[in-house]
Amino acid sequence: MSGIVGQNTLDNSGLIKAPAGGGAWNFIAKQTASASADISFTSGIDSTYKEYIFTFKDIHPSDDGETFTVNFRDGSTAYDAVKTTTSFRAYHDEAGSATGFAYVTSEDLAQGTGVQNIANSGSDNDQSCAGYLHLFNPSSTTFVKHFIIRTSSAMYLDYINEWHIAGYCNTTTAIDGVQFSFASGTIDAGDICLYGIST
Repeated sequence: MSGIVGQNTLDNSGLIKAPAGGGAWNFIAKQTASASADISFTSGIDSTYKEYIFTFKDIHPSDDGETFTVNFRDGSTAYDAVKTTTSFRAYHDEAGSATGFAYVTSEDLAQGTGVQNIANSGSDNDQSCAGYLHLFNPSSTTFVKHFIIRTSSAMYLDYINEWHIAGYCNTTTAIDGVQFSFASGTIDAGDICLYGIST
């Protein structure tokens, strides 16, 4: 708690002290890539929490111009949960000569079982992508499983891309695994952490 918020109950500042138990990020696992074909989380995603967040930092592909992807497992051994998604992004090149902001039809899914594209990146030493995936109530056996993804990527054409993706796994079976990979090549470097959100 900041010094501004702390202990302001009687000083007429108008600030309210946050109550105890107001929510917390609970670290579950971290995986670090080293020429890895994929990074898969096959445990720690259960009914303990109703919200999970994956953070990925400095994800670097072995091959130039590859797309970073995610997919979900719904009880079997395959990462092929049915998904419907939407995607838009903004971009700007280093020269300041090209900018854009648009819905990207080629990056959405309509009842698809394939991977969801979440970022482009380059293999130059200074290029990588970062972001998060927020997965809601994956153990529900009543509702579909919503997720939100946001990424920032320094890509192979010297552009910055910001991706916004949202969707749901259209299943009432629990999601019990999440897998990240590049469309081709390996995850040369970077790490992904999993947190459970308590409320």
